[in-house]
Amino acid sequence: MPKINASTVAEHRARQREALVGAAIDILVTEGAAAVTPAAVGARAGLARSSVYQYFDSSAALLATITEEAFRRSNEALAEAMAAAEGPLERVEAFFGESLRLGAEGAHRPAAALMGAGLPPQQRLMELHLEQVEPFRAAVRELDVPEPALTADLIAGMLHTALAAVENGAALEKVTRRTLALVRRCLTRPGGTGRTADAGR
Repeated sequence: MPKINASTVAEHRARQREALVGAAIDILVTEGAAAVTPAAVGARAGLARSSVYQYFDSSAALLATITEEAFRRSNEALAEAMAAAEGPLERVEAFFGESLRLGAEGAHRPAAALMGAGLPPQQRLMELHLEQVEPFRAAVRELDVPEPALTADLIAGMLHTALAAVENGAALEKVTRRTLALVRRCLTRPGGTGRTADAGR
């Protein structure tokens, strides 16, 4: 029986699963989706392939778990950042700032690698992406801006460009400062501040 390096069996299994997910993400980002196999993941995590099968029965199951985990971790960080913001404009800025910080840490690479591989679960990736950006889009809808859906799409393009700059080595602080200045300009009336849709009516 393998040694249990935790106070309980449940904690031991949680740690092993976390190690396997981490190993799978590392392989995905560095070697591509096709390299994510139970054998490779087990070897990277220091576990036998038979141990991997106790948690994941196939490469597809590993990829599905990576998909959910990558978004879950990012979403928790984004939600925490936005919760500390007072108004809708501040929530948009918090979403952008935290997204860029996560990008600098490589948090977006697993999803990008899966999208680039063109493998399942593509539909789930799209669903998770839409869920992730909905709080940002909701904040834009609260602001008194024309065509809020289109406006959200346009400034989201700015975020994608900023993320690419950060991931290609541009200084996070510089990119964040410039991006947030542009976002505020896009969402603020000339000579004023960002307002909610009900303000001044």
